[in-house]
Amino acid sequence: MKRILLLLLALIGIGGADAYYQWNKPRQNMSTAKTDVAIDAAALFAEYNGDEGAGNAKYLDKVMAVTGKVKEVTNDEGSVKVSLDAGGDFGVRCELSSTNPNVRTQFSPGENVTFKGTCSGLNFDVQLNNCVEVR
Repeated sequence: MKRILLLLLALIGIGGADAYYQWNKPRQNMSTAKTDVAIDAAALFAEYNGDEGAGNAKYLDKVMAVTGKVKEVTNDEGSVKVSLDAGGDFGVRCELSSTNPNVRTQFSPGENVTFKGTCSGLNFDVQLNNCVEVR
């Protein structure tokens, strides 16, 4: 019984240490990161919508430059998210980097923009995190 309790405590400690590391690990600077893939928002969404597994194999955790027209901008608790139009109800959602205080956060619907960020997969929209605008 004592061994099981010690093993359980050790697993909880290891899990806690890993969670702490993952939460606090430094983010990649997208302004200087090398772009792995440059693609149009509609083409990216179409690939993911056609076969999510193939889309994940090709784009997941890659640094991407995605170009498209702004559909809408939301500001949730200080986190600015820009949705790029892909021709339907869903598209590509770019969450702007919160570590760069000099980012532009005002975008007009219909404006053409390019964002560079890390792809984290499909959740109705294709999700890009830690995004910066490419000018």
